[in-house]
Amino acid sequence: MSKLTDVPKRILIGRALRSDRLGETLLPKRVALPVFASDPLSSVAYAPGEVLLVLSIAGVSAYHFSPWIAVAVVVLMFTVVASYRQNVHAYPSGGGDYEVATTNLGRRAGKTVASALLVDYVLTVAVSIASGIENLGSAVPFVVEHKVACAVAVIVLLTLMNLRGVRESGKLFAVPTYVFVTGVFAMILWGAFRGMFLGDDMRAPTADFEIRAEHQGIAGFALVFLLLRAFSSGCAALTGVEAISNGVPAFRKPKSRNAATTLLLMGTIAVTMFCGIIALAMATGVKMAEAPARDLLENGRPVGSGYVQDPVITQVAEAVFGHNTLPFLILAGATALVLFLAANTAYNGFPVLGSILAQDRYLPRQLHTRGDRLAFSNGIVLLAGAAALLVVVYDADSTRLIQLYIVGVFVSFTISQIGMVRHWNRHLATERDQAARRRMQRSRAINAFGATFTGLVLVVVLLTKFTHGAWVALLGMVIFYATMTVIRRHYDRVAEEIAAPEEPGDESQRPSRVHSVVLVSKVHKPALRALSYARMMRSDTLEALTVNVDPAETKELREEWDRRRIDVPLKVLDSPYREVTRPVVEYVKNLRRESPRDVVSVYIPEYVVGHWYEQLLHNQSALRLKGRLLFQAGVMVTSVPYQLESSEVARLRARRRANWNAPGSVRRGPATPSRNGGNGERRDRKGGTRADGSEGSGSA
Repeated sequence: MSKLTDVPKRILIGRALRSDRLGETLLPKRVALPVFASDPLSSVAYAPGEVLLVLSIAGVSAYHFSPWIAVAVVVLMFTVVASYRQNVHAYPSGGGDYEVATTNLGRRAGKTVASALLVDYVLTVAVSIASGIENLGSAVPFVVEHKVACAVAVIVLLTLMNLRGVRESGKLFAVPTYVFVTGVFAMILWGAFRGMFLGDDMRAPTADFEIRAEHQGIAGFALVFLLLRAFSSGCAALTGVEAISNGVPAFRKPKSRNAATTLLLMGTIAVTMFCGIIALAMATGVKMAEAPARDLLENGRPVGSGYVQDPVITQVAEAVFGHNTLPFLILAGATALVLFLAANTAYNGFPVLGSILAQDRYLPRQLHTRGDRLAFSNGIVLLAGAAALLVVVYDADSTRLIQLYIVGVFVSFTISQIGMVRHWNRHLATERDQAARRRMQRSRAINAFGATFTGLVLVVVLLTKFTHGAWVALLGMVIFYATMTVIRRHYDRVAEEIAAPEEPGDESQRPSRVHSVVLVSKVHKPALRALSYARMMRSDTLEALTVNVDPAETKELREEWDRRRIDVPLKVLDSPYREVTRPVVEYVKNLRRESPRDVVSVYIPEYVVGHWYEQLLHNQSALRLKGRLLFQAGVMVTSVPYQLESSEVARLRARRRANWNAPGSVRRGPATPSRNGGNGERRDRKGGTRADGSEGSGSA
């Protein structure tokens, strides 16, 4: 069965890569830019339109505020870029905002930032894909008619591309991103040349339309609120900026300098395109309305429900290049494609952050492990599933989805910059070199200004977008925060419960007359119990076996093994592809080939848990190993269960069920004793004891 599933897997994502080839997947700046910055670069395709849509509430007269809103967005962009350049130099390990907040402000701040980023990454995929589908649908009616199915199909395609590895997906995404950037710059330069030097009258398709204002003569506080809402919509251009600070480990050396350079390059390109499109939209007379069928007027009459409102960038391109010209078609196609690829920012940020959170025991451990192609495959699949669910729930409507956007990213911006201020304060307290102090003071001033500015923007976003859907994003953050808290609490409780005692006890002192192969991953109570049980079986030889998946953990295991002077030899199996099952199976097969008449007994320590959800939080490698080893001739597999406290709760619950007289139980008669004797309890095949079959075991 494994061979049957392995063939399509290799066709879709490629052959597995050895761990020592991780360095070959690192990215140069030219590839890192489209990989990590495709989201903020592509946001210029819809951010200017969002500004004009909000201003249209007050009519065309409010459009003259758009250049000032663009200036505010530019100032904010460069503030955030300058702040994050300090982050990547101070924290190059890839933790980004989460590491900054946790280190300087504590675990609660770190979990808040992590929950905000996780929500924002999911929304990045959903919004980018939905927006790309809508842009493509203006040219291909089939896409509009089946936009949910098409959006899910694009998510699946992007998932497969990312499962092939960061470097390969980066090469695929680089071409359309650079075509898009080149096309936008060409449009800006050609439009400026035509307007300033040729004196051409460039007219957008909607230039002769009028807008029916929802609120005529808006002024005072209402006008200020409207401008703040338009500004918060324009801030969509900043989404994804933090991804570079989370992805520093993926850059080639020198990692921090390359990441900082990429950040500056990304910010410069994004703000230039954003301002250029806003300026050309004003020059060509673009009109946008939140309800175009009703509020856009042609010759004094509404355009009607049959009218399709094109994005700002499409209208500007048509005015500058001409309708259906080759440059126009190239830019239109690149725009739709790059919106799809903008989701790749999240595909690189979410799995890395998920791996770090899993390492810190806030998410299931499976998210920490790299897959066959040295990408964090489990995180990629989880992100795809969450984004697909969101697309289905919101019917792939970018207008509804974008209202949920931005909140999370500004939460992380603000908390991260506050953490950086504390970081510099801590270092300044001990630094005596004057040159170094001046650099730190300059960095602290940048981060302090960034924290103040992004904090104000966060307040604006919450005030202007809360009732329009931002509350859903906040609810998602709360759910992620609570989930991480529960998972960490579970892992901490289990770690404390299974911690090996410093003084040898009954679990480590047993007569050693048993030969066995005992699988261990750490020195804890389940492993010591398995060793003690193996000694009692009186085999000819006895050895402990571990698989080297993480060199740091293997080194720690060796040191602990030697420190405790455990009198059982520890054998380490190398696993260049980070597999656990195959190396153990091959090793056991070799033992059988060397001595065909001998029997190999494999002992596997396991946790016994009492809740189904606890099964999901522990590695299931033991179940896979037993499934493979049970089919090997001459190999005996023994599970050595270690009951956690939750298993006792489940046992008592099962006993209460057994004592309850259900309807019809009298007709069935009394329970018959089991073959093992006792009151109906039976021995589980996996080595644990079940009461009425209600208990199971999770792998240690």
